[in-house]
Amino acid sequence: MENFVKYLTPGKEDKSWGLYLNVAGTVVSLPNTEYPQKNHPAGYYFTWEKGRVLQEYQINYISEGSGILETNSGKYTLKPGNLFILRPGMKHRYRPLKKTGWHENYIGFNGEFADHILDGEWFNPSSPVIYCGYKEELIDTYMKIFDLVSEEKPGYQQIVSGLVIKLIGYIISAEKQKEFKGKDISKFIEEVRFRMREEIDQTLDLKKMTHDHLIGYSYFRKMFKKYTGVAPHQYNLELKIMRSKELLLSTNKSVKEISFELGFQSIYYFSRLFKNKTGISPSAFRR
Repeated sequence: MENFVKYLTPGKEDKSWGLYLNVAGTVVSLPNTEYPQKNHPAGYYFTWEKGRVLQEYQINYISEGSGILETNSGKYTLKPGNLFILRPGMKHRYRPLKKTGWHENYIGFNGEFADHILDGEWFNPSSPVIYCGYKEELIDTYMKIFDLVSEEKPGYQQIVSGLVIKLIGYIISAEKQKEFKGKDISKFIEEVRFRMREEIDQTLDLKKMTHDHLIGYSYFRKMFKKYTGVAPHQYNLELKIMRSKELLLSTNKSVKEISFELGFQSIYYFSRLFKNKTGISPSAFRR
C-alpha cells in the first residue's frame, strides 16, 4: 500500500458513539530522509527538539525498520513488531533511525469507551511499548481501517470503532500469550478445559489431576485464571450454567432432573447458583 494519511472530522453523532477516529495513516520513511514530513496539520506536526502533546490516543505499529520513542516515562528502542500507545496529555517524540527508516501504521482516536479500555487494567501507562511481532491480523485490521476512512461512506465511523476495538483485542491477546509461550502448563489447561466440557456431569478432582501431572495446584490455579480470566472452579460452574440453559430451553426435563444431570447434589444449591449467575430462577428462565 502507498503512503496514506487521512485526518477526519467526526460529528456529534460519531462522538456520542463512545469511540471515534481522528486520523489514520501508513507511511514509509526511507533511510536518511527528513522525519516527520511537514505535510501534517498544526497539532500533529512536531520537531524532535520540541516534541509533541496530543489530546487523543494513538496506536502506532512499526512493521519494518527501527527507531526510538521518548515519553515522560522513559526512552524506548523500537524495532519491527513493536507498537506503542500514546495517551492524551502525554509528551512524546519518536523517529526512525536514519540508517534504517521505518514503516509505521497508526490510528488516532478518542471517546469514553476508549478511556474505559485504555485506562483499565489491560495497559500500563508507564510502559507504552509492546512487542507483538509481525502479526498478519494487525496489518489486516489497519488496512481495513484505511480502506474505510479513504471513502468515508455514511456510518464508517461506527464500523471503524469496532475495528479499533478488534485491534486492541489482538494486542491484549498477544500480551497474554507471551506468558504461556513454550510452557507445558498451557497444554494442561487446555486438557482440563476439555475434560470439564466432556465430563460436565461430574466434579473433576483438579488437585489429583495436577498431582498426576507433577504440577503444583496453587500454580495451576494462578495460571488457569490468567489463561481464561476466571478461576477453575468458577469456569466449571459457568459451563454447567450454560449447559443448564440449553437443557431448560430444549428439553422437558424438570429442574431437579437437570440439576442432578449436571452433577449438583442439591436442587436448592443449583437454583440459588443459577439465580446468582443469571438474575432469575431456572423456572423463570424456562418461562
